Amino acid sequence: MLKAKCYHCDSLLSKDLIALNRKLLGRSIKKYLCLDCLADFLGATTDDLLIKITEFKEQGCDLFK
Repeated sequence: MLKAKCYHCDSLLSKDLIALNRKLLGRSIKKYLCLDCLADFLGATTDDLLIKITEFKEQGCDLFK
């Protein structure tokens, strides 16, 4: 199991957050951001990103399995 931390604030990340980073920033990334830091980086809200996680799961995206 992959254990990752946010490279900006050192928070532990869930598998869904790792998947969201890979989906939005590229599958080959090595550094991940937590929900708050990713939202800041993308200029989005955390609610927007949580909705995207749900949408990607409903679409059957392999990263979220």
